[in-house]
Amino acid sequence: MLLSGGRGQSRRLSWAWVPMLGADWAAAIRVAVLDCAEEENQEVCRTYDIHFYPTFRYFKAFTKEFTTGENFRGPDRELRTVRHTMIDFLQNHTDGSWPPACPALDPTPPRDILALLGSRRGHYVAVLFESNSSYVGREVILDLIPYENIVVSRVLNGDRAVLEKLGVAAVPSCYLIHPNGSHGLIHVAKPLRSFFSSYLKSLPHVRKKSLSLPEKPNKEESPEVVVWREFDRAKLYTADLESGLHYLLRGELAAHRSLAGAELKTLRDFVTIVAKLFPGRPPVRKLLVTLQEWLATLPLDRIPYNAVLDLVNNKMRISGIFLPSRVRWVGCQGSRPELRGYPCSLWKLFHTLTVQASTQPDALAGTGFEEDPQAVLQSMRSYMRTFFGCRECGQHFEEMAAESLDTVKTADQAVLWLWRRHNAVNSRLAGQLSEDPKFPKVPWPTPDLCPACHEEIKGLDSWQEGQVLAFLKQHYGSSNLIDTYSVDLGDTGDGRGEQDASSLRLPQEPGLRTGLSGSPHYRLDARAQSPRGPRVREEAEAAAPFLGIGFSSLDMSLCVVLYVASSLFLMLMYFFFRVRSKRWKVRLYHPAV
Repeated sequence: MLLSGGRGQSRRLSWAWVPMLGADWAAAIRVAVLDCAEEENQEVCRTYDIHFYPTFRYFKAFTKEFTTGENFRGPDRELRTVRHTMIDFLQNHTDGSWPPACPALDPTPPRDILALLGSRRGHYVAVLFESNSSYVGREVILDLIPYENIVVSRVLNGDRAVLEKLGVAAVPSCYLIHPNGSHGLIHVAKPLRSFFSSYLKSLPHVRKKSLSLPEKPNKEESPEVVVWREFDRAKLYTADLESGLHYLLRGELAAHRSLAGAELKTLRDFVTIVAKLFPGRPPVRKLLVTLQEWLATLPLDRIPYNAVLDLVNNKMRISGIFLPSRVRWVGCQGSRPELRGYPCSLWKLFHTLTVQASTQPDALAGTGFEEDPQAVLQSMRSYMRTFFGCRECGQHFEEMAAESLDTVKTADQAVLWLWRRHNAVNSRLAGQLSEDPKFPKVPWPTPDLCPACHEEIKGLDSWQEGQVLAFLKQHYGSSNLIDTYSVDLGDTGDGRGEQDASSLRLPQEPGLRTGLSGSPHYRLDARAQSPRGPRVREEAEAAAPFLGIGFSSLDMSLCVVLYVASSLFLMLMYFFFRVRSKRWKVRLYHPAV
């Protein structure tokens, strides 16, 4: 089974969830983790159609043909539900693809258990009696896979006569047959999987087998080095906004091999909003404007993502455009690498855009959004629904938008609406794993940042929304944006964006690196056996530079189509006038009477 996560999520999944998902089950079903936020994994995530995080994928044993796996389907993502789904997936294997180390999970006929009584077998036999809907027996069977001198099976409670003979009054219950032939019910404090498994593992001579499983990398021995950057909380940093755009355009969009329909419209609208309102450095603004004009004039209903990436990386060597190709968090840096970062920068970006739309009412003139006070918020809503990797986050934002976005009638109300919703999200997430202890999620702005924003009414803290609006316009305004720690632009026409961004894309070769936890044998070769490989390569080639002069094969194809169409038109006109000329000559030689 593969778990994929976005920034920070997969780290928590891999080192917190995996042991709880059943480390003892590894011989039957392996759990690997792929971090789609890592640049080296983005090509693989795109090949396997992983768009949202966390995503659970199941791959059957001995699968030889390429497959994107089966998606997790369950009412929730609780650990118990995930374990039960893993068991269902295992039981759907055919005999030919059944993992050899996995014992039978189907129930044993009750009469077969009676035949075991009184005989010496040299090992323990544990029998879990349970109802048809129970998973306890199968979970205990899997828990005991790596242990020797014990065999575990399960029996359904349908045969009352057998239950009465063995003294089983309630289910689930565990009946134990000892190596010397003695037998009887075991007594545990609670009839739960963990209690049964713990009891059986503690029996005399029951010990772990020596299995040669790949070692899990020890993250504690190689912690990531965090370079701390001192910053002023009252300032807005260009580096945060540019890093967010870099991750959005080169990372999050990379999950989509091509863009069409609603996805393409969402991208066009979003880029239009950002190109008109982004207050950053001129080379970045020029790149956004270039991207917006290209998307607006492109006469295609579907475009490969690589074509977008080539423009963002400035492969056409357009002078004066550039977007840094690495993240450099300043106001959005976390106390650990997986905390804050991109989600923080995205909030800052949209706050900045709402403020710019409010303070520069003519900025969206000619775009079709000039009369829409909800333009920025609707663009954010579409982006969260379509591209944002955290599906749960996107659903929460959609619920908030559906609840009250229609109340926004002015640009100032849009600024305040986003501020209120951001505080509501912070309140909901306070105390969760995603919270950075160094930056607790509290109502913002805090009194030290904006004393005038707070007032006390009858002993209760409340907001002065007029002051809050003024503070937001100042904090997210162009005058408060500083370039400290920003990536040096250098010569913006030298194509440096292309060079730095090349690390985001893996070589187009079989045997892609995935960053999966575990043995190289469990890494996913996305291209070698893929029936969809040719289509992926075609889309990649459609955006590849042509003869190194900046034109892609997509551009050349359009040129060929236009050339052929023009030639046909000229030929048609030639024959048309040629025929008319002959008819005119006929009239001269045969005048009418």
